[in-house]
Amino acid sequence: MKKIIETPNAPAPIGPYSQAVLFDDTLYTSGQIAIDPVTGNLVSGDITEETKQVMKNIGAVLEAAEMSYEQVLKTTIFIKDMNDFQKINAVYGSFFNEATAPARETVEVARLPKDVNVEISVLARK
Repeated sequence: MKKIIETPNAPAPIGPYSQAVLFDDTLYTSGQIAIDPVTGNLVSGDITEETKQVMKNIGAVLEAAEMSYEQVLKTTIFIKDMNDFQKINAVYGSFFNEATAPARETVEVARLPKDVNVEISVLARK
């Protein structure tokens, strides 16, 4: 059964989509960008801080679905500049156990919503 997941602890969608959809035991999240859910403002200027906010937003969505980073099976990372990969990877890696880290792809793109530098989505299972 399809269940919409939403939480005030992550940014509200900026379009016609849900923060996440839980189908049976599988969670599909929408891409998260570095919007502070409290202020509604973008965290920008520093790719490290931007990535931390993205990962916090993902954590809030996972928590709303009664899940954790340990249950993430796959992530997709879209970045504006592949030169930021190492900094993004360092922050991203701090949220996962390296021995059980999810599968992942990282793609450099020309542009992201609100001209952010990084967007990440996850697929998780209970």
